[in-house]
Amino acid sequence: MINRDNSETLSLPEVSERAEEKSANGDGGHSYGLEVWLLRALLKAIGNPPLQIVLWDGRVVSTVAAPVVRVFIRDRRALYRLCLNPDLQFGELYSAGRLEIEGKLLAFMDLLQKSLPDYAKRGAWVKLLARLYTWRPNTLARARDNIYHHYDIGNDFYRLWLDERMVYTCAYFPDPAITLEAAQIAKLDHVCRKLRLQPGEEVVEAGCGWGALALHMAGHYGVKVKAFNISKEQLAYARQRAQEQGLDGQVEFIEGDYREIEGTCDAFVSVGMLEHVGLQHYFELGQVIDRCLRPHGRGLIHAIGRNRPLPMNAWIEKRIFPGGYPPSLSEMARIFEPWRFSILDVENLRLHYAKTLEHWLERFEKVADQVLRRYDANFVRAWRLYLAGSVSTFRFGELQLFQVVFSRYQNNDIPWTRDFLYH
Repeated sequence: MINRDNSETLSLPEVSERAEEKSANGDGGHSYGLEVWLLRALLKAIGNPPLQIVLWDGRVVSTVAAPVVRVFIRDRRALYRLCLNPDLQFGELYSAGRLEIEGKLLAFMDLLQKSLPDYAKRGAWVKLLARLYTWRPNTLARARDNIYHHYDIGNDFYRLWLDERMVYTCAYFPDPAITLEAAQIAKLDHVCRKLRLQPGEEVVEAGCGWGALALHMAGHYGVKVKAFNISKEQLAYARQRAQEQGLDGQVEFIEGDYREIEGTCDAFVSVGMLEHVGLQHYFELGQVIDRCLRPHGRGLIHAIGRNRPLPMNAWIEKRIFPGGYPPSLSEMARIFEPWRFSILDVENLRLHYAKTLEHWLERFEKVADQVLRRYDANFVRAWRLYLAGSVSTFRFGELQLFQVVFSRYQNNDIPWTRDFLYH
């Protein structure tokens, strides 16, 4: 069949037959047959979603008669790289403009999430490559480099598309129709209520971002906060906000890793930091909490997670969150079990994070031209892919968002019900 743009559309069986014909006639058959074989293997590996792949020379390989999406591969080397390591190279090639998606990227990512086979059924080569990104220990020096890579891009970049408080973690939507700003305030209150903060108490926050939670705890709940962070850009912004709000006497923003936390506290909280700690250091994190939490203290850890242990996506780990790892609940338990912490409550806010990311993606698209002027086209495509892919992985349950509340095992000063959270 010949399309209006003169590209040749072939079904998978037709592609195979045409490749054999070319090979028999000596008409470039070896290269043609290899490329078609690679495409068939790749499409099978991702569950044969209903799409077309259009090659650089106009050839089209379809999995169905009426594909939903078209993918353009712009050169031969891009095809080989994609087939060799799809988890890494899809993002690399899309960012570089060597692989393009026709239509809405989010629709394509949803299509992939629906078709991708279970990780247990993926090939040994893909699993081996994935594991290579998880073995490196997240030392203090590497942690600083990783945070610099992502969070010190510049406050001006994040200010373009985050909410007015610069909250870069999952929001909480009591009503899905509320604004992102309202949902982020609701999340801050949700965390504070779970911790049952009382005026005059002392709180340690590990990984404070741009300071929104620390300032909210101090300003609305009357506590004193020591907030630790190793991002210089975020700390500078947080300290400025504390001065502007007259809270610099209640909140101390400290340049330091969670391993450098000192002193004691009534409540320990970490929102969006555990993903950067690294599985090898969970015992160490638990040790820090055990050292600083008072006998009747409470704690809350809010983190992206999974339903079971799985490696980080290679491209996300390399380009967006180096050193990142979303744990399963069983893996998170390594923080609590050695120190006999009692887990009091677990809440999964997965769909809330999908909604948060939808807001971020929409806001990012509105300012994409400004981002392009400050950075480059590769940067814009990379962040578009990261945000759209994240929306899809939360929508379809590949990622979770856990809030875990805990205390010391001997502490009986705990609520009988959850009424205090909602009334």
